Amino acid sequence: MDKLRSLELFLATYEGGSFAAAARTCNTDPSTVSKAIGRLEAQLGLTLFQRSTRQLHITEAGKSYAETVHKMIQDLYSCEDELRHLNDSPSGTLRINSAVCYGHLYLRPLLRAFCEQYPAIKLELELNDLHVDIIENDIDIALRTGYVKDSRLVARRLSPMDFLTCVSPQYLEAQGTPRCSGDFQKHQWIGFRVKETQQLQPIFLPDDNGDYHLYELKRSHVTDDGEAMAYMCADGLGFAQLPHFLAKKGLNSGALVSLYPYFRPPQPDSGVFAIYPKREYLPAKVRVFVEFLSVSLAAMEESCNRTWAEDWPSIINFSQ
Repeated sequence: MDKLRSLELFLATYEGGSFAAAARTCNTDPSTVSKAIGRLEAQLGLTLFQRSTRQLHITEAGKSYAETVHKMIQDLYSCEDELRHLNDSPSGTLRINSAVCYGHLYLRPLLRAFCEQYPAIKLELELNDLHVDIIENDIDIALRTGYVKDSRLVARRLSPMDFLTCVSPQYLEAQGTPRCSGDFQKHQWIGFRVKETQQLQPIFLPDDNGDYHLYELKRSHVTDDGEAMAYMCADGLGFAQLPHFLAKKGLNSGALVSLYPYFRPPQPDSGVFAIYPKREYLPAKVRVFVEFLSVSLAAMEESCNRTWAEDWPSIINFSQ
């Protein structure tokens, strides 16, 4: 029998005045209650009850112990109620770790509305492009492009990651529009270097049928910052293959145009993911944050299996 159960039986005996009364209260039998009290007394080296054939009297030591046990059990139950309330009512500090560009361009603009909807939640936001151990670093949720397979974690896809081959209208006016992938050998290209691996992001270009293939191109310029790549492209330094969340602002403003229809990598780990520790009971603050993100992205025409890039017009359209 566990210690807490023995303490509950002891307290019921003190309050009921007999082993029989405690047994009725705790849905057991008097023999079980008597043995539990005997074990407690043996562990403590103290007599908690003076026993006679007809009566049971609490000792001074037993009375003192009962007061302490009563307070301890009440505190425990209060703590459990509070924890249940916390899991039902979104509150507390939510620690978020996000990829830098996604955090700046997609997440940050949503935070005010989230905080207005859930004022009891306080945010701690970290932005970096490293795949940190969220359990070891006590992070509630991470937003990542791609995910690392880990049985301790849940990876919920918020959206695919669609790429668009972008360029500024001014560049096209000055340098002309390439009509096939081979024409890119004559054009400037802005490359992206992944900080964690120091490798260049691969470039995929379509063939005459619109099917995308890996394509080797010399990069005229290279950066390890996604937003810088988008701005360099808008400034007319060449073409860049941008993920949808990086291309959106420039495309909407007219600073960029998309040469081809979107390209979506086929790998299952490609996309934008909300990653959080696997738990039997997901904290309410995490649950409502994921739900809020999903609803907000839906308003931006994005879901786990599509983005707005599917409908964005391109200069060259292979369906025509």
